[in-house]
Parts: sequence; structure tokens; C-alpha cells
Amino acid sequence: MMGLELSPATLATHGSASVKGLFDAAQDRVVSVGWAGFQDTRFMIDSLGALTLAIVIGAAIAFHPTTPRTVNHRHEAEMRKVYIMYAFIGAVIGVTVREFGMVIGVVVFGIGGLIRFRTDTDSTVDTGRLIAVTLAGLIAGLGLPHFAVITAVFAFVLIYVFEARPTNRVRIEQLPAGRVGECADVYRGVLQGQGCKIVTEHKSMHKGRVEFVYRAPRHASHDGLHAAFGEVPVDVRGQVDWEPE
Repeated sequence: MMGLELSPATLATHGSASVKGLFDAAQDRVVSVGWAGFQDTRFMIDSLGALTLAIVIGAAIAFHPTTPRTVNHRHEAEMRKVYIMYAFIGAVIGVTVREFGMVIGVVVFGIGGLIRFRTDTDSTVDTGRLIAVTLAGLIAGLGLPHFAVITAVFAFVLIYVFEARPTNRVRIEQLPAGRVGECADVYRGVLQGQGCKIVTEHKSMHKGRVEFVYRAPRHASHDGLHAAFGEVPVDVRGQVDWEPE
């Protein structure tokens, strides 16, 4: 049986039609919903459900039972926040693409490239916030103010929860030789006395150093912790090197 053969003219016609259709889809105008979107109860409920589900899924991965065993540095402890924030961002993009079509995908990728290569942030958590507020502004500009408000409210609540116990690192160096373990107990007690939760602790006996990664309560301040460390007895006191969030 002979196979189906297509002439070059036919191939050119089908190829140009496919390419034309692709670019036509990309050039579709976005239909602005406007403030009337607040009356679209179904969409708002669906959006709330999608964002909530994404946050729950992200939290399930972030707080996996094996995670505490692999935390050795402050940025690793912060990754839990990043997982949840990026799950939320992914849901926002998904709902927006579903509402407006694939044209929004090109815009999102363009903004993502700008943020990635042209913006200098101190941490991945700050990058997540930057992407979230950028998406909220983009959604508002696309004429979907009700979803922009939903996105902003979710981002605000997430940031508030994340900042309830910020993660910090402190290193105490130049500890008395042979007393690193005893000094670590004293400094650990100071942190716990200030309401801090120790995430991880590393002692270096030969360097006379101990390092803590901890979560501070909302009411705690850097000055208060510094003053508490200043009250440590001189015979077990070391040089404090802070790395707050």
C-alpha cells in the first residue's frame, strides 16, 4: 500500500495555516471584566478554592516530616516559606491563564525573566513577595480587579503568617577553649528565655564557635536579644556575629 504523499505546496499551505493560527491566538485582545467582576460569585469562590488548595499542597510538601532532619542553614529553614509562596504564585498564574487564555503566559514569562535577571533581592522569600505583588498589579492592569484583590489579600495573609516567627542565625565565636559545650548551653538558654525556638545548632570545638538557627517570636527585637547576650557571664562569653533575616 502506498503512503499518502503531500505536495510541497500543500505542506506550505498547512504549515502557514498552523503558524498563522498560533500567532492569531497570541494576538487576541484580553477582554476586561472590570469592577463588575466583584459580582461574579462563582469565579471568586473558584479562585479562593484554587488558591487555598495550592497553599495547602505547598504546606504539605514544605512541612514534610523529614524536612527538619535536613535543615543545616538559615536559608534551608526559609525554604518552607518559599514552597508555599511559589505554590500560591503558580495558582495565581493558572487562574489568570484560564480566565484570559494563553496570551497571558507570554506576559508572565516576560515579567519572570525581568525579575530573575534585573532585580537584586536579599533572599528567595523577598523574590516570592516581588513576584506576588507583580502578578497582583498585572491582574489589576488586565481588568480583573476582583481577582487582584483576592491575590493581594492572600499574599498579605501569607506574609503576616510567615513573619510571625522570622528565622535568624547567630554565630558566637572566640569561646573559651575547652568550654564550647558549656557556652553553647548558656547561649541556648538565653535564646529560649527570650521565647526563641531553636531550629538547628552547630558546635565547632576546635574553632571555639557555636552557631544557632532560630525562630524569634513576633515581640522579640534584635536589640533585646543583643542586650540579653550582653548579660552572659564573662567567663563563657564570646564574640556575637548576627545574621538577622
